[in-house]
Amino acid sequence: MHRHGYIGRKMRLPKLKKHPAIVIAAFGSSTRAAGVLELFRARLAAEFPGEEVFWAYTSEIIRKRKDLPGLQETLAQVEAQGYRRAVVQPLHVFPGTEYQQLAETCEYFPGLRAFLGETLLHRWRFVRETLAVVQGEFLAPEEGLNLLALHGTPLAADPVNTVYMGVEQLVRDLYPNVAAAAIEGVPDRDAVFARLAREQAAKGCKRIRIIPLMYFAGMHAEEDLMGETESWRSALAGLGFSVDCPTFAQGNGVCFKGLGHYPEINEFFLDRLRRALTLAEHY
Repeated sequence: MHRHGYIGRKMRLPKLKKHPAIVIAAFGSSTRAAGVLELFRARLAAEFPGEEVFWAYTSEIIRKRKDLPGLQETLAQVEAQGYRRAVVQPLHVFPGTEYQQLAETCEYFPGLRAFLGETLLHRWRFVRETLAVVQGEFLAPEEGLNLLALHGTPLAADPVNTVYMGVEQLVRDLYPNVAAAAIEGVPDRDAVFARLAREQAAKGCKRIRIIPLMYFAGMHAEEDLMGETESWRSALAGLGFSVDCPTFAQGNGVCFKGLGHYPEINEFFLDRLRRALTLAEHY
């Protein structure tokens, strides 16, 4: 038998693995907020001891800056190691443009069946569960207002705008002192700020807590939300509000608190992963 012949090549092929690979897809962060992924890694290792977990990153800027793989590169590695199925679990909050890109990659990747898990707020039940977690940060009505910071999208025709606007309406109906605005798109931040200023003028409320509804509270929180200039904080201060944001101690400093720092949120993502793994075993 020649080692380069057909039988020789077949004998050298890697043994195909029966169970699906686990792939975690995260946006990524170049700030200290990236440390939040270590919390999820630790919980994931405890849930799936001994299981090799693959990672992919959806931010092109982060990938280039830190030399990290995208989903196509990671799926190619998974396929080369003998897997024929993979479950891709995103750590994304909303099912927006990046989620749709992940779905397209999973659908059309050759030689591998890739199952995509759901985002944190993929269903309205999930939205209520997440709000029940973060409401522990809310100021009481007599203390001030709470403003949920959503990422948003600049694309007016993006279907995810339905979710953004739905969240804004839901929190207004559920809580007497909670609103939501987006960094990009809707709910429009300037319109929300103006409404808050009008509604609170008669009540004398002058305090607002900004709560990032983002897995990483990195550059967006540090610059867009709480930066010194051209930020939500500076705009609200110009309207007469004092502004704060939940933080946590890290090393010798203080960082803004993203959703990844709530253990319950990471459990929700694990629930999404378990469901996708179950589907992958049956289809």
